[in-house]
Amino acid sequence: MRGIYATAYVAGSPSALKGLLDLIDATELNALVIDVKDVTGLTYPSRVHGAPLSRRSPPIPNLSRVLERCRERGVYTIARLCVFHDADLAHARPDLALRTPEGELWKDRSGGAWTDPYRREVWDYIVAVAVEVAALGFDEVQFDYVRFPTDGDLSRIVYPDTGGLTRMQAINGFLRQAREALRAYGVIVSADVFGLVCYTETDVGLGQYLEELMQVVDYLSPMTYPSHYRAGALGLEDPNRAPYETVYLSLLHARRRLAPEDFARIRPWLQDFSMGHRYGPDEVRAQIRATEDHGLGGWLLWNAASRYTPAALRSTPHRQVD
Repeated sequence: MRGIYATAYVAGSPSALKGLLDLIDATELNALVIDVKDVTGLTYPSRVHGAPLSRRSPPIPNLSRVLERCRERGVYTIARLCVFHDADLAHARPDLALRTPEGELWKDRSGGAWTDPYRREVWDYIVAVAVEVAALGFDEVQFDYVRFPTDGDLSRIVYPDTGGLTRMQAINGFLRQAREALRAYGVIVSADVFGLVCYTETDVGLGQYLEELMQVVDYLSPMTYPSHYRAGALGLEDPNRAPYETVYLSLLHARRRLAPEDFARIRPWLQDFSMGHRYGPDEVRAQIRATEDHGLGGWLLWNAASRYTPAALRSTPHRQVD
């Protein structure tokens, strides 16, 4: 799967969606990642029991029609669900949210609210949403923010009941439940993780550990964005100015830790945006080349505004998923 990400607003706009589908038609791309639940909440009208009323109009008013348009083009569809970072659910159900010792909603550095990764009721809700979108016809369900918070005053978070689980056990437990519930729909199950998960042999507070995660999902997508690596990471003075090396070395660490059949199920997120260093066709293509040099044919391109660099892509279309 060689895909690009579509925000809910882009997917919900017929003209903007057409632009992405045209790009897929004209290039080696064959997949589209669509936000069905972002960090604010659901992006489409859901019938899931207990789904909170969104504080905005759903940017995708007709998700079935979006899927129909993708199928008409032969595009592989991936439903992206932000899991524990969920402002709508946190505000609607403060009892399921992360809170401070004073009982107020805990918020991260950007002011976002989170739900409690230990709460089984949260798991059940997310799984119900995943089942709903799988039943609509998505080919794959991809879980993002399937982790504990990493920024903000973490010492102020109160976890009232861990159920005796470690953070890693909570994350893996949720993914196992989701995969089992989705089995009947024949969809692929994947998860997004930080790039550092490839080379850090602890869960670093995230609840994400490479070898364990590979046992509970079909595909794992580390976010190997060079702009997100600190100076000196991977032995590189400035990873952001070394897109090939950053992606290649990240994947090399994962390759050394995993059995060949597990490493083959790594499908990295690559950056098609500029942050601190201008990225153009050469920088984007360098990351793709680093992925392919490991024998991996699948990758995903991220741009938060869903604006991509056609010149970085091969023009020969590959309409079938390898």
